[in-house]
Amino acid sequence: MMASILKRFNDIIKANVNQFLDNMEDPSKMIDQYLRDMLEDLAEVKKETASVMAEETRTKRQLDENVAQTEKYLSLATKALEAGNEDDARVFLAKKQELETLTESFRKAYEVAHENATKMRQLHDKLTNDVNDLKARKETIKAKVAVAKTQEKLNSFSVNADKTQDAMNAFSRMEEKADNMLDKANSMAELNAQPVDEAAALEEKYSKASSTSVEDELSVLKSKLGL
Repeated sequence: MMASILKRFNDIIKANVNQFLDNMEDPSKMIDQYLRDMLEDLAEVKKETASVMAEETRTKRQLDENVAQTEKYLSLATKALEAGNEDDARVFLAKKQELETLTESFRKAYEVAHENATKMRQLHDKLTNDVNDLKARKETIKAKVAVAKTQEKLNSFSVNADKTQDAMNAFSRMEEKADNMLDKANSMAELNAQPVDEAAALEEKYSKASSTSVEDELSVLKSKLGL
């Protein structure tokens, strides 16, 4: 049973928090779940450790009691001989030998229980340290994730700003093209206009001037005739 317990929790001892976090897509979402899982594992390990330690204590008590009984019967055999009761001494020594045979079995059982308890205590201490370490680092990890997400947003905004600048540049190019088109159209209109006939313009000017002079003379003539 002890071998299966140690095998079951061997992965917990070898667990690496950093490697686990590296494999997660979103540490801020998984860190609490991982901590809960570790606390559940710790509770189970603590329970098993207490059971194994109790077994160690029990086997140690059996060994100590057996050793004490062996020493007791040796003492009784000694007293029986000192009292001249050799037969009684034989009985006590036979009991002592019987207990000595059990002592070796109790000693082996205690050694195994002690080794198992040591491994379970190491497992418990390792997992306890990992849990405490994760608790201490949890908020720091979440803060780093939050900063990373903010940076990702800023990067996204920077890309959008670049796109906006590209659009502004495109608009500027279109505006420049429109200005060129308008300039060309105005130039073409100017070229298509009829040239000014300067002589005709002067003729009209002097024709008006001549017409005005005739009218003046007519008025003078009518005045002379009394008309």
